[in-house]
Amino acid sequence: MRKSAIALALIILLAPAVALPQAKSGKSGVYEQLNLFGEAFERIRHDAVDPVGDKKLIETAIGGMLNGLDPRSVYLNEKEYKALKTPTAGESASTGLVVTLDNGQLKIVAPRDGSPAAEADIKPGDLIFTIDKQPTYDQTLPEIERKLLGPADSEVRLMLRRGSDKPIEVKLKRSAGHFPTVSARMEAGDIGYIRLAGFDDATPGALETVVKDLPTRAGNKLVGFVLDLRNNPGGSFEAAVKAADALIDKGDIAIVKSREPGSAKHIAATPGDVANGQPIVVLVNAGTAREAELVAGALQDSRRAVLLGTKTFGESAIATLIPLNGNGAIRLTTARFVTPSGRAIQGKGLAPDLVVSPLKLAKVAQADRLREADLRGALKNPDTDPAGKTGAPKGATPGGTSGGAALPQKDSTPAATPPKGDQPTVASSDIGTTSDEQLSEAIDVLRGLALASGRAAAR
Repeated sequence: MRKSAIALALIILLAPAVALPQAKSGKSGVYEQLNLFGEAFERIRHDAVDPVGDKKLIETAIGGMLNGLDPRSVYLNEKEYKALKTPTAGESASTGLVVTLDNGQLKIVAPRDGSPAAEADIKPGDLIFTIDKQPTYDQTLPEIERKLLGPADSEVRLMLRRGSDKPIEVKLKRSAGHFPTVSARMEAGDIGYIRLAGFDDATPGALETVVKDLPTRAGNKLVGFVLDLRNNPGGSFEAAVKAADALIDKGDIAIVKSREPGSAKHIAATPGDVANGQPIVVLVNAGTAREAELVAGALQDSRRAVLLGTKTFGESAIATLIPLNGNGAIRLTTARFVTPSGRAIQGKGLAPDLVVSPLKLAKVAQADRLREADLRGALKNPDTDPAGKTGAPKGATPGGTSGGAALPQKDSTPAATPPKGDQPTVASSDIGTTSDEQLSEAIDVLRGLALASGRAAAR
């Protein structure tokens, strides 16, 4: 009887999503699959070595369904959903890290400019193995994001790895400040450099202001603009569309596609270019992600700008938050955007017109080891003495983790060449400095574009 009740409850939950595809495909019915779930549910309830509550089992099952889809689709229980809607003021300070799950590993998309993570020279592509000595590979994205938040000035310890280097431990203090998304300055007296580090409600207006202001600073002798989108992890979709629209006079900005055939929505630019057609070189790298890729793709496809740097991150998912009748919510990927010409970004990234890699490499240090007992949900040893000691030597480690982490060693060596297929990135603290080779190259390209356009106009 209990099996039937469980199956019926899940049928009611899942019917809107699965009934129609099942009818079309003619595969084994959803009822049979839900009976299978009910049987597994009962066996776990009665035979698991440690008792597990029904609510936890159901929530874990829903989370597992979503985790199997893509990194951005997750289940938020009631507590997590409430925290998302009304974050606690004293627990919302951030390290500035934007992260994603990639094949079970916690991967850094990019650190936000001006954040503690950026000041610590954490780079896009770095992998985080532990947060405060707790492994990340068995945690959901909402859990991880919540652990990275906390009281202002509180400290969080991360063990991370870059490329094939040995793991290092980094300590970050959380900051309650607002991280800037737009900054600008003059380069060499006649080139406008604009750093676009993210997208929020204030970004489009700030971008238009600096684009209009820079020619005045140059005495109306501006050669063009360098738009720096490196280590930009994205942000507000609407703000990114408006930012791209400010620089594009006509045509599409992006095309949004859902699962239904013929559902493509074209987002068109409105007339007007705040930069008045002046040449633009856009800097991109593996930390140029999500909404930043939307802007880069729109400028590249409209031939409004030249992309310079390395391939972008490759994520164009659009997630929708769907409440579940007072029992939390699901964040589900419901659409993806492609470039105006129809190029897919998801899993591929955007290739720059001119490939220029950074040259600077970092060094690595040491980190602590973990034991199996430190892992979340580890089984308790019945032979443990009252003091909690099992006789295992201090510092013993498990044979391995699903994240594939190698055991840290206590030494420091120069970083090796990034593994084949990895995209080299630049630390946020090096962006826009005198040692920034990509920026220097962009300035040279911009001068060449200005010279070529001047000759064309003279003809």
